[in-house]
Amino acid sequence: MSDFDLGTKNLRLERDGPILWCTIDRPHARNALTPSMYFGIKKAVHLVNADKDLRALILTGTGDVFAPGGDLGGRYEKGDQQVPEGLHYECLPFVTIRESMAPVISAVNGICQAGGLLIAMMSDIAVVSERATFRVPELLRGIIDATYAATLPAHVGMAQARDLLLSARKIDAAEAHAMGLVSRIVPHEQLREEALKAACEVLQTAPECRAHVKRMLNQQYAAIDYQTMFVSLMSEESEAREGMQAFMEKRLPNWVPKDLPV
Repeated sequence: MSDFDLGTKNLRLERDGPILWCTIDRPHARNALTPSMYFGIKKAVHLVNADKDLRALILTGTGDVFAPGGDLGGRYEKGDQQVPEGLHYECLPFVTIRESMAPVISAVNGICQAGGLLIAMMSDIAVVSERATFRVPELLRGIIDATYAATLPAHVGMAQARDLLLSARKIDAAEAHAMGLVSRIVPHEQLREEALKAACEVLQTAPECRAHVKRMLNQQYAAIDYQTMFVSLMSEESEAREGMQAFMEKRLPNWVPKDLPV
């Protein structure tokens, strides 16, 4: 679908009847999401809701990566559409995915963490490859992720949410499925057909009734405290500055105790 511009060459559109596939394709950066890519995913959701010939969106990645989250450098690439400065809520797609009238399915093909995992969580159904892995690494980088704090407990319960957020440990697809983080786990080679099957199943339900059910389900989430999150990200003295610098320099942040036993 070259006639529709998502504002970045790193998102590819492919139509399959009334279903639109959007592939995250930035292999040289392991599919790290630039601001333009986040905004482009939001535009793809708007597209399937506005075009009467489109009924559902399936999001997937390339190679062994679905999406590892935002590019910590906040980089733009040649030809990228400029979006609001920084990763403000105006360009982030998570709430737009969650509230989409048209079904949104995530076909998680591999590494899925940070903003990538939020995309999968906010989708109506996350169909994941048995090879996929998951992580919530924001606190390792000094980032206060308000969306996770508001939504993760509703998916996995408070105890599991504390564990995933505070330890930032990696889990495999089987554990993610067992705790309710994702709903379907499938053999890797069947991922595309199973994601398509999920979209077709949802499209057999009554759209107006489905929208009301989604609205009631979404009421289970807490309010998202974007103010705290973005004030922290923009502060010159924030832990996020040190966390991102440490990541770029491939060292531990200065808050990690030097005599840590492990």
